[in-house]
Amino acid sequence: MDRLDAMSVLLAVVEQGSLSAASRHLRSPLATVSRKVSELEARLGAKLLQRSNRKITLTEAGRSYVEAAREILNRVEEAERTAAGEYSAPKGELTMTAPIVFGRLHVLPVVVDFLKAYPEINLRLMLGDRLSNLVEDHIDLALRIGTLADSNLIATRLGAIRRTVYASPDYLARHSAPRQPGDLSAHDCITFENMASIRSWTFTEGKRDLAVPIRSRLAVNTAEAAVDAAVAGLGITRVLSYQAARAAAAGLLVPLLQDFEPPPAPVQLVYPSQGLVPLKLRALIDFAAPRLRSTLK
Repeated sequence: MDRLDAMSVLLAVVEQGSLSAASRHLRSPLATVSRKVSELEARLGAKLLQRSNRKITLTEAGRSYVEAAREILNRVEEAERTAAGEYSAPKGELTMTAPIVFGRLHVLPVVVDFLKAYPEINLRLMLGDRLSNLVEDHIDLALRIGTLADSNLIATRLGAIRRTVYASPDYLARHSAPRQPGDLSAHDCITFENMASIRSWTFTEGKRDLAVPIRSRLAVNTAEAAVDAAVAGLGITRVLSYQAARAAAAGLLVPLLQDFEPPPAPVQLVYPSQGLVPLKLRALIDFAAPRLRSTLK
């Protein structure tokens, strides 16, 4: 039995959530995946997975083994990268993730210039507003907006972004502009579900936070949709400042309640702590960081 292969199959089963999902992910027959997991359990003399019709869960022994297997496979992968020259020259594959709007407006142009400068590097750019697990999803670098919850990530600070309330001139011509957060209760609001609650927005008054109830006429799941609806005059929205920057610069949206904005959210490039950093990743960080900082000034 190839133990490294068996470890990879087991991790795929755990990460995908079932034998059939792992089979599809690995493009391997279901019977092969099941056999390799069973052979691994037989070799160890321990049950690693509890199987049911709906899901698979790890046993206590399985949790310990999966943690060790993940570390072993990461070390093997690092050794292979070293042998392939990724630590002596900037070449190979990279995966990066960023929020949708910021990524399209600011990250993508930087990535295009980076790939022109480094012809031996290929890069996969994943745009999405869901926070990914960098290790489990095999992501080399992420642009994150907001305070980091994972202390195991290494961060390079780029700047900060404000969270601002906007409305169109047309809407404000039909409704008096709110002068304090409490005035929002009399307004139609457009909420961005990934940003905050659709029932209240939090502001800062002096040194205290102030949660203000709002009435959401429209809830959307992308910032672009929230901005478009506000430009159309439906109501007041709240997004990160860069998400509405073009509309505001064109006079299509007007910022409101700026004296009550929460502290700006930090913007950072982050990557998992992994010992020696491959030159391809270091090259991307060194290339991207100063260019992205300039967009946040």
